[in-house]
Amino acid sequence: MDARKALNSQGNHSAVEQEARTARAVADLLALMAKLRDPDGGCPWDLEQTFATIAPYTIEEAYEVADAIQRGAMGDLKEELGDLLFQVVFHARMAEEAGQFDFTEVAETLTAKMKRRHPHVFLAADNRSAAEQTRAWEDQKAAERAAKRTGLLDDVPMALPALQRAEKLTKRAARIGFDWPTPEAVLEKLDEELGEVADARAEGDKAAIAEEIGDALFVMANLARKLDVDPEEALRQANAKFVRRFGHIERRLAETGRTGPQPLDELEALWQAAKRAEKS
Repeated sequence: MDARKALNSQGNHSAVEQEARTARAVADLLALMAKLRDPDGGCPWDLEQTFATIAPYTIEEAYEVADAIQRGAMGDLKEELGDLLFQVVFHARMAEEAGQFDFTEVAETLTAKMKRRHPHVFLAADNRSAAEQTRAWEDQKAAERAAKRTGLLDDVPMALPALQRAEKLTKRAARIGFDWPTPEAVLEKLDEELGEVADARAEGDKAAIAEEIGDALFVMANLARKLDVDPEEALRQANAKFVRRFGHIERRLAETGRTGPQPLDELEALWQAAKRAEKS
C-alpha cells in the first residue's frame, strides 16, 4: 500500500470511529432522557414537566449559548450547546411518550428541510453567493408557508425577543412591498411616533404612553433593518457599554467612600470620564 492509500485508509478509519462515537453519544443521551422520564425510578421533577413548563428553559439555554459566543468562551459554549441539545431531547422524549414523534424523526425532518433549502449544495452546483442563497432560502420558506396555507407573518415565533420579532415582521412585510422606501422615511416616521409619545405623556394616559413607546420601538427595529443592523445585537452592545461605564462610576464612588444617591451632575461627570477612558 502506497503512502496516499495508507493516508486515505487511516482517514476512513478515523471517520468510521468518529461516526460510531457520535452514535454512542446520542444513544447514551436518549437513554439518559428515557431514564429520567421513567415512571418507575425516574426523576420526580423531570416526570412532572410538560412542553409548556420546559419551554422557558429552552429559551434560556439558547440565550446562554449566545452569551458564551459573545464572550468568546469556547469551553462554556461546549457546555451550553450540550444544555440546549438536552432541551431538544427533552421535548422529543415527551412527544414520543405522547405518540407524536421521536428524536429520530426530528433529525430526519431537519435533514430533509435543509436539503430542500440548499439545492445549490445537494442538487446542483450553481455557485450562488451568500446574498443569493439568502434570497433563495426566503423563497423556499415562502413556498413552504404557501403549501401550509399560512400567512406571511404567521410563523414568526411569538417567543422571540420583542425587538428581534419586530425586525423579522417588518422584513416579512417588505417582501410584498409593504415597506418605507428609504431610511430617511423611517426617520420621519420615528419623529412622528416620538411626538405621539410626548402627546400621550401630556395627557397623562398611561395606556396610550405604553402604546406609543411600543410604536416608536417598532419603528426603531424597522430602521435598524433598513440600515442592515441587527437591532437585538445593537441593544446587547448598548447594554454591555452601559454596564462598563456604570461600573466605572461605581469604582470611582467606592474610592472616595461614597454610597447611596449622589448629585446627578457629579454622576454625569463620572459618566463622561468613563466615555473618555474608553475612547482613549
